[in-house]
Amino acid sequence: MTERIIVPDAALDELEASRSFEAFYEAEARILFRRLWLVTGNRAEAEELMQDAFLKVWERWDRVGGMDDPLAYLYRTAMNLFRKRYRRAMLAVRRTVGLAPSNDDFSDAEDRQVVRHVLAMLPPRQRAALVLTEMLGFTSKEAGDALGVTDSTIRSLTRHGRDAFRTVMEVDDA
Repeated sequence: MTERIIVPDAALDELEASRSFEAFYEAEARILFRRLWLVTGNRAEAEELMQDAFLKVWERWDRVGGMDDPLAYLYRTAMNLFRKRYRRAMLAVRRTVGLAPSNDDFSDAEDRQVVRHVLAMLPPRQRAALVLTEMLGFTSKEAGDALGVTDSTIRSLTRHGRDAFRTVMEVDDA
């Protein structure tokens, strides 16, 4: 009355592979969780990362199980998931908080007025060198060509202009 159950070899191989994954999971889950907890500083996030990493490994266990070092693959997967989450979180923070400069029109107007005042106090050549190199982004060579002087002269004028600018700004701050 008892019938023999014939199980195909492929099913046995799959059963053996799933058992070896289970053994791999049992051996490594706790250690991976602890290490991810140290990396993230958050127990829940470490647990999620661990589960996601093991899920990715399980999905590819037919290939990963045959690797020389499946543990290295597991850790690389976990760290890639961590980095991906971190990048997404940072993007969300940037969008939410808006790390762009604030639109304080009064402050901007005051800053422009201070810069105009300080630039007006500089000798014309220093002012021209500063405006061309610092505000308009010219190289020393391009600014020198525009003013008819050498690039070393532009560098010197710019340095002296910056020093004078700092001196005036310190006097205004005191």
